[in-house]
Amino acid sequence: MDAGLKRELEAKVYAGERLTREDGIALYESDDLAWLGGLAHHVRTRKNGDVVHFNVNRHLNMTNVCSASCAYCSFQRKPGEKDAYTMRIEEAVRLAKAMEVDSLTELHIVNGLHPTLPWRYYPRSLRELKAALPNVSLKAFTATEIHWFEKISGLPADEILDELIDAGLESLTGGGAEIFDWEVRQHIVDHDTHWEDWSRIHRLAHGKGLKTPATMLYGHIEEPRHRVDHVLRLRELQDETGGFQVFIPLRYQHDFHDSKDGVVRNKLMARTEMATGAEALKTFAVSRLLFDNVPHVKVFWVMHGVTTAQLALSHGADDMDGSVVEYKITHDADNFGTPNKLGRDDLLGLIRDAGFRPVERNTRYEVIREYDGPDLERRETPQAMRL
Repeated sequence: MDAGLKRELEAKVYAGERLTREDGIALYESDDLAWLGGLAHHVRTRKNGDVVHFNVNRHLNMTNVCSASCAYCSFQRKPGEKDAYTMRIEEAVRLAKAMEVDSLTELHIVNGLHPTLPWRYYPRSLRELKAALPNVSLKAFTATEIHWFEKISGLPADEILDELIDAGLESLTGGGAEIFDWEVRQHIVDHDTHWEDWSRIHRLAHGKGLKTPATMLYGHIEEPRHRVDHVLRLRELQDETGGFQVFIPLRYQHDFHDSKDGVVRNKLMARTEMATGAEALKTFAVSRLLFDNVPHVKVFWVMHGVTTAQLALSHGADDMDGSVVEYKITHDADNFGTPNKLGRDDLLGLIRDAGFRPVERNTRYEVIREYDGPDLERRETPQAMRL
């Protein structure tokens, strides 16, 4: 990068000025990761100090049967396929109840677009889950699912959201965003929910008082300019509604092994390579610098690996997500080494080892508990390698 442009961008960041589309593209073109990380760390520190947030959550996928066949997805199954499943509501409640350990605060629910399940299945499932877990926040359904509910129910999203909120919904999930630019999206997404409907549904949710996350699936066939466009669309919507709490870059996953039935569903794999750790850190840094009006940036450790997740905390991220236990959508796609579970103590150790102070939060980013920061003596003393 030209030294003059570098100084200009630095000055804008330190002055708190909004970066442009051209600025974002220029930042991606820089190969000075330390410089990018330093700028992003300045912004995350200005917004969140030395805090790294986490929560104690579990994921529940009530069905993997899906009418869509998105090019990147290894989770979906068609009716009758091996490993296709759909839970009865009673089964989902029983499974969720078994997860109610270790002061669980959030249940994260995402499903396939099931071709025959009736609309009533979904609000009823929330009601029964909330009755069984009254102190657990229900973070459920992507905008793509809400759009699907419109189709199968004949109701508008406005009424659908009202009923789901009445049943216990406290937040939508951020999925279904992938990459919004049609130049890329037409090759990776096999459903009808694109920017217009995704943004419409989150706008409605924000208008009803819900705070929601936003995501971006990166590291497949898109280019940096598509990532910049994606963030700027979200930034503009955030200017309008103020309803996004957190931005979550999600690293596209390769199939490193065949699925259990021998079918590789990931159609992008043959022409892509998974983003490197350096590219992941650059994406976090540039996202934090561009997305000036969202308070938090989350690194989902399941999709990045623990070490990259720790490094992301010094490249703009201030949230390490949660304890998870099982995340089928990713673990059905890869076998590259992320654990199935990180407990509270694991997360506390990882955050402290990265040099930050852990804060446990709930779904709305309200503080549940603050913990001591890193042990400086430990950080300054060589530690044995953990194998």
